Amino acid sequence: MLPLLPTVHCDTQVNSSFAGSALKTVRNVVATPESELKRWRRVFDANAKVVVNGEKYLDPENFVNAIAPRGDLSKIGRAQFAILFRVADTSKRGLVSWDDFTVFETILKRPDADYWIAFQYFDVDNSGTISLEEFKNVFTANVSSSAIPFDFDCDWVKLYLGKKNGTRVLGYNEFTQLMKGLQGERVRQAFQYLDTDQDGFIKPDQFKQIILEIAGHKLSDAVVERLPTLCTLTPGGRISYSEVVAFHNVFREMDMVERIIREATAKSKDGRIDQSDFLNHASISSRYSLFTPMEASIIFHFAGRGSAERRLALVDFAQLLDPRWKAPHEETEVKSVSTGMSFLNGFLQSAYNFVQGGFAGAFGATIVYPIDMGVMQNQRSTVVGQMLYKNSLDCARKIFRNEGFAGFYRGLGPQLIGVAPEKAIKLTVNDLVRGRAMDPETGRIKLIWELVAGGTAGGCQVVFTNPLEIVKIRLQVQGETARVEGAAPKGAVHIVRQLGVLGLYRGASACLLRDIPFSAIYFSVYSHLKKDVFHEGYNGKQLGFLETLSAAAIAGMPAAYLTTPAADVVKTRLQVEARKGQSHYKGLTDAFVKIYHEEGFKALFKGGPARVVRSSPQFGFTLLAYEYLHKYPWEEKPPQVQTALTSRQDDISRIRARNALKILLDVHGDFGRRAAKFTPPFAPAVSEKQA
Repeated sequence: MLPLLPTVHCDTQVNSSFAGSALKTVRNVVATPESELKRWRRVFDANAKVVVNGEKYLDPENFVNAIAPRGDLSKIGRAQFAILFRVADTSKRGLVSWDDFTVFETILKRPDADYWIAFQYFDVDNSGTISLEEFKNVFTANVSSSAIPFDFDCDWVKLYLGKKNGTRVLGYNEFTQLMKGLQGERVRQAFQYLDTDQDGFIKPDQFKQIILEIAGHKLSDAVVERLPTLCTLTPGGRISYSEVVAFHNVFREMDMVERIIREATAKSKDGRIDQSDFLNHASISSRYSLFTPMEASIIFHFAGRGSAERRLALVDFAQLLDPRWKAPHEETEVKSVSTGMSFLNGFLQSAYNFVQGGFAGAFGATIVYPIDMGVMQNQRSTVVGQMLYKNSLDCARKIFRNEGFAGFYRGLGPQLIGVAPEKAIKLTVNDLVRGRAMDPETGRIKLIWELVAGGTAGGCQVVFTNPLEIVKIRLQVQGETARVEGAAPKGAVHIVRQLGVLGLYRGASACLLRDIPFSAIYFSVYSHLKKDVFHEGYNGKQLGFLETLSAAAIAGMPAAYLTTPAADVVKTRLQVEARKGQSHYKGLTDAFVKIYHEEGFKALFKGGPARVVRSSPQFGFTLLAYEYLHKYPWEEKPPQVQTALTSRQDDISRIRARNALKILLDVHGDFGRRAAKFTPPFAPAVSEKQA
């Protein structure tokens, strides 16, 4: 397949019609999908405000609106994209037609569109080559007179320029390599120019001048202000050439720096890394060593605000990774605002958790309640010489035969009434303890505190769950009792009056034995599944519906089987009203001993698999609902570092347009600023603006 546009080398024979033939090739391209043309047309029509002889055109301002990325995470202003207008305006009339716009968008489809556009910007005469004079004229025209001078007659430039008809020219491929290495040569020449004593050192303010000219658009304001502090890395109060080169190398490879930092902090136990961790992970991430110890020291010097030896979290590197980073408000200002609102926010947050916890719990409980009914019935004490149910399926058949479909939901009312405070307390206490124990910068929490948070939540919920469980269980067994003994079913109010306050907490020790370890294991496993298996938060990732449901459901499996069967069987036996022929239990220990002696060890795990089947989906749907419902506007979360690597990807053509502008800004930061002040040289008198 022929290339879209031919490649021109230094020794290529080029005539003056190269530009015209190239544009004709682009205009005649037939591989452009119809849907793509429609999208381009929609963008063009939406932004074209100038009409000449019935045809729409883009002026520089509206051209920027059509091609600039939306929400770009960089310091490049939208107005600076006007520099690309000169490339799109092939007719040099100060307006971009539909044909011009189609050509420009087609060029942006090239994988090397960024360098191609930069080449066209320097190729003033559209000859397909760039002479030394062209390069020099475009360079000097976009650089202020106060900038550090650049020697175009240096040996470095001569190495890139060939000979043609007595004139030194650059082809496209040679131009791309020259542009890639231009910054390094500018750093060398600038340092040599400012090092008047030729002792290998410059002053801090001179170092700042060099960096601002070649990389100012890549640095946040905080880093710019601290540039002179690089002199503190070594004694003497001055900056060496090696330090200038090391700083330049760091910001030239900032995308790789960010990837290494994100991966290293994600794998770190405490969410923090030091220089050794950074260098070790850099070695693992590449075939060859990417960064020197000096470069690592520079990274941690600016991220640590002068304290390069301490361990840093991802948020500490934000001022390096995000050019738009701004320093947070002063602590006094935050306190003055937050003190008056803390109580109200806490109250609203608790109320919100209670409401949403109730909805989430009711949702999960309703889905799995039929399974819970079967588990409870199967765990009931047997009458001597009589087996009520052979297995879970037999239990389900008998419940349906004796009571119909409604029998599977007998006792659901008290369950739903009690689930709101139960889930609210459980989820709120777990979140509260985790929030207190969590590192505010990394969002990490030690495993012991995860277990404590879950266990505390499980213990607190027993205040509500034990009365709920005993009433629910006695309502559930009434169907079988009514059929066998002919007794009339009694309501929940009668059961509460019969038991009394103390009776409602019968079997509470078994509830504690079940709920504390269950919650400790469940919430810890759930958190690690989200983070370690589904990689929540990695590069800003948010879990989807199925991932959240899977993590919540899987976490319930080990928690249910490892902790609940024995305790749940004993709890059920203690809370069920014993009938004639059934064993009576005095307490927790007595129940354990009697069940073991009368029915064997397996009896302690009766309903274990069914318990897993019930708990896994119940907590899966409960946590799923809670995760989606409890996201309130005032929720405090660990600070996030948003950069171009983690932001939502824009249209590839807009990204390439931004990258083309970055290549030009790497030459000098004044490129974009001067382009922002560009005004068309000519606008037809018959043109008119349309809103």
